[in-house]
Amino acid sequence: MKVSLNWLKEYVDIDLEPTILGEKIARTSVEMDAVYQPVGDMHDVVVARVLSVEPHPDSDHMVITQVDAGEDEPIQIVTGAPNVAEGQLVILAKHGSKIGGGQKIKKGKLRGVPSNGMLAALQELGFDDKVAPKDFEDGIWAFDEKDGVKPGDDVFEALGYNDWILETGVTPNRADMLSMNGTAWDVAAMLGKTPKMPEVNLIENGERRTDELISASAPEELAAKYKLRVISDVKIGDSPLWLQRRLWNAGMRPINNVVDITNYVLLTFGQPLHAFDYDKLPEKHINVRLANVDEQLVTLDGEKRDLRPGQDIVIADGDKGLMLGGVMGGQDTEIDNDTTTVILEGAIFNAHNIRATARRHDLHSEASQRFERGVNWDATQDALDYAAQLISELAGGRVEQGVVEATNVEKAPVVVDITLNRVNKVLGLELSVADVVAIFDQLHFETSVTGETMSVTIPARRWDISIPADLIEEVARMYGYDNLPSTLPVNSATTGKLTYKQQVIRSSRHFLEGLGLNQAISYGLTTDDKARMFTLDNAAEITKLDYPMTQDRTATRMSLVGGLLDDIAYNTARKQLNVGLYEQGRVFYRHGEEVRPVEVEHIAGAVTGAIDATTWDAKGKLVDFFTIKGMVEAYLAEFDFVAPITYVATSDHVEMHPGRTADVMVGDQLVGFVGQVHPAIAKNFKIKDTYVFELDLQKLLDLPKHDRAYDLISKFPAVTRDIAILVDENVAHADILATIAGKGGKHLKHVQLFDVYQGENVPAGKKSLAYTLTYQDTAKTLVEEEVNTAFEKVVKALVDELHAEIR
Repeated sequence: MKVSLNWLKEYVDIDLEPTILGEKIARTSVEMDAVYQPVGDMHDVVVARVLSVEPHPDSDHMVITQVDAGEDEPIQIVTGAPNVAEGQLVILAKHGSKIGGGQKIKKGKLRGVPSNGMLAALQELGFDDKVAPKDFEDGIWAFDEKDGVKPGDDVFEALGYNDWILETGVTPNRADMLSMNGTAWDVAAMLGKTPKMPEVNLIENGERRTDELISASAPEELAAKYKLRVISDVKIGDSPLWLQRRLWNAGMRPINNVVDITNYVLLTFGQPLHAFDYDKLPEKHINVRLANVDEQLVTLDGEKRDLRPGQDIVIADGDKGLMLGGVMGGQDTEIDNDTTTVILEGAIFNAHNIRATARRHDLHSEASQRFERGVNWDATQDALDYAAQLISELAGGRVEQGVVEATNVEKAPVVVDITLNRVNKVLGLELSVADVVAIFDQLHFETSVTGETMSVTIPARRWDISIPADLIEEVARMYGYDNLPSTLPVNSATTGKLTYKQQVIRSSRHFLEGLGLNQAISYGLTTDDKARMFTLDNAAEITKLDYPMTQDRTATRMSLVGGLLDDIAYNTARKQLNVGLYEQGRVFYRHGEEVRPVEVEHIAGAVTGAIDATTWDAKGKLVDFFTIKGMVEAYLAEFDFVAPITYVATSDHVEMHPGRTADVMVGDQLVGFVGQVHPAIAKNFKIKDTYVFELDLQKLLDLPKHDRAYDLISKFPAVTRDIAILVDENVAHADILATIAGKGGKHLKHVQLFDVYQGENVPAGKKSLAYTLTYQDTAKTLVEEEVNTAFEKVVKALVDELHAEIR
């Protein structure tokens, strides 16, 4: 919040330098984002009266003016401002002055006519376009005769631009400081003073009763308080300069006197108000309800909003929706120049609904910001009356008799008990009861003492305090955080150690990087369509976000492969064609009526292009199924599972190539898949042939494994036997290996496929495979008879079980 120091001084007698005060607030209350003067280094800009306006002889849009700047002689200014007129009090940047952006103004000639300065718009003094009044957004600023300025006056003083602004970063728990009243109470407490609060002296000078003009109804669960006042005979116009100064120094744009007063009261009390044009209400019955199905509303910013039924709070007149309650008013009932009767609304809305509506419509207004965080429960009536009082004074209105009150839920005062021992133990101090009570008195908290127990009655303006810990924090910050004793924590040292899961994750990353893959970190959120792709759990449902940040991040991922393919596509589009990536992370599965998904650790990889660099004598080898399968085999071998690892051809994964994909099994447990991405999917991602794998790392962690032990390296020679067989072409290499291993005996150490042949001299539908079998014993040299016996069993098993023909 931007706090005007001049305004704050009307509450509290402050004699500190602005920067020192800002530092004190930062050390005691809330973060201080900035302390500055809007004027900056601008200078020599004054008020001037336009004496005459004449056309420029060589321009169809510029004019020659003579202005009185409080000097002996008039000053000639050439300007292109479309709204300059004789008699106006305007802003003059004189020769030698400096304005916004460090721009220096010098006298010169514009199309041959001398000009000794410039008539300036507010934007040229550094005003933001969102703050400068709309009436002057296309031209220069002109003061009103009632503003009390005269030629020669310093413009920055007249505009409040030499004021100091304390820009506070208000945390959600200190929403009381989103108002001048709340800020004044806190600053006064830290300075040991009592603030002077604004007086509400409303005179109901109307002749009619409010409840005869308007009625209202509201459910307490939507609006715990809902009140209306009516002000008649209002004259809409510009606000006085003092009020406009306070608004634009707070970052708000002046609109007209009625709207400006509601914003001014919001800044004063932290209580949002809204003003309706009474004559634009057809039924004159205001009701608070939730949005209906297919209901739409045009808000003050001109946007048509599709409301969410049963969630958005709507303020309606009969059946007609008027505004988004607590967020933004509606265009149909806005205050305009023809308004004569105003309905003033003061309410406290349900914070949950306001927060959801503001996020859903991306409409974070000054009102919603305060309703979300909470407002002073006891200030609604005072704020309503103060606004009516100001409208009566500044817009000539008559305040009708009484208030229409739809709801007015009362809250009992919050009383918190705390002991001196607890305060001293937490803060490490040795305060007395009198010391603590003095701090509570400084905060203007009513306190009663029984022994060492203090019962503190919390004022409604500090709704952030409800438990003893909150009071201890108040004592600490008023005592001074810098004054608390510094001590080192006392605890026994513990030896750091990674869990088994952490060890596996870390070693997995090292291992895959050793295979040449680079780590990728993808978003955990993706689109609804991509979330379903490549999942290992087809029974799971996707988890959608209620309030996604973008259309590309609407659901939680159910696979890591989709994110890796996005990364492959990103690199491919930038001519990086040989890419190998892996990712370790979590996927999210939700079943049935579960609200929160289950998070499961997965690991995945994706490879495309060539795995070897092309050299002068050899072309780089392209990745194929066996490349990615070899990576998976090498990785799974590190676990040393009790159950065997097998690869089963499958076409169940619709996003994978049906002829180049296999399920990865450990025993009878499915732990993942490996293979080529389906060409249609690869085309959608705009990538070339890509091979991927994904493994359920949590299952790999849970499966039983052999105990690791030292394996003696044999010092005795190995014996090899080669065998070539002819089998049906649909017999899998894995089945042959399983048969050889099953009959090979305890001395069979390794089986290597060294030749595959189909073609001339091999019957159609057959294939020839040649293997080398290696036998070795760790205790002795194997003799010929032992090896031959074991080898004959392998040969017999191949013939009997696989109908192989020995070549």
